[in-house]
Amino acid sequence: MPRQLHLSAALDSPGRFDAARFTDLARLAERATLDFVTLDDSYTPEPGRLDALATFARLAPVTRGLGLVPTVTTTHTEPFHTSIAVNTLDWVSEGRAGWLVGVSDTEAEARAFGRRGTAPAEELWAEAADAAEAASRLWDSWEDDAEIRDTATGRFVDRAKLHYVDFEGPHFSVRGPSITPRPPQGRPVIAVTVAAADLAPDADPGGRARVATAARHADVVLLDAPDRATRLTAATELRLRGGEALRILARIPVALTTAAATADLLTEATEGGGGVDGFHLVPADPARDLAVLADHVVPALRERGLFRAGYTGRTLRDRLGLARPASRYASGTGPATTEPPGTGTSATDTSAAGTPAGTPTRPAATAEVTR
Repeated sequence: MPRQLHLSAALDSPGRFDAARFTDLARLAERATLDFVTLDDSYTPEPGRLDALATFARLAPVTRGLGLVPTVTTTHTEPFHTSIAVNTLDWVSEGRAGWLVGVSDTEAEARAFGRRGTAPAEELWAEAADAAEAASRLWDSWEDDAEIRDTATGRFVDRAKLHYVDFEGPHFSVRGPSITPRPPQGRPVIAVTVAAADLAPDADPGGRARVATAARHADVVLLDAPDRATRLTAATELRLRGGEALRILARIPVALTTAAATADLLTEATEGGGGVDGFHLVPADPARDLAVLADHVVPALRERGLFRAGYTGRTLRDRLGLARPASRYASGTGPATTEPPGTGTSATDTSAAGTPAGTPTRPAATAEVTR
């Protein structure tokens, strides 16, 4: 049997978009049974730009199988808040969330926040790697069975199954635990965009740092490469660094206006694509190109045995053939939380002070983030 492809698409497009427009695009992508869609984001002031993560939170209730992978930048965002936001998207989508890691490297973005200036790309991607590490630890900080939700006793959570993450890095420190339960996927899918040039021996420091972030933290790499031979070399190197479980999708601009363009895409898919697991399509016109993809390209791929008949599994990890990771703290090796001094209450065994008996209580927000 031929190897089946993974397909995803970017919903990025110039011009003014609104929630209804993105809803239509997401439904087209879901009709094509794409693994996931991405949406770019930036803190650069731009008329008509919608927050990518908030937009996808809006799309979660109107889709059922489509993965939602917004860009979330790490440069001007607290890692604790990023982890909570992506976790929330995973909950509202019932396990279909991902995070396309981005950085902010322009003066305009720095001025929009006024907290710090710009920094070299190497430093920004090292910080992004720390943010991904902190987020993964925070997602693990609640064991899967930490929630009790026993209204009769007022016990919401087993506090022994919450853990401090105690992350210390050069850019920030995070104590934890998270204030939200573990995501449905255990850890939402992390994606990083990498260029083949980033893997070259003479790559600039920023490119090398981006590759290091992808190799250590990414589940999916979106690979920019100019031709199939370069793609094969880059994909081989990425797997050597990131492991065989890494999913690599070639980023391909498409303009599906003619039969020839569709045939070219089919040929590329049939011939294996150069060592990658599939394609991340960047449509010139998302509405037009996604419709052609759903009505012509995907049916033809199915006829060739190259694409699944429909969605399988429940989560985005299921779609991508990625295992659900166990919490690193579940074995008991990580330190459990302790009652903050002077609280006099226990979220494990009693209701919080002033709360009527029988009401489930959440643990106090014990997270501490320091930059």
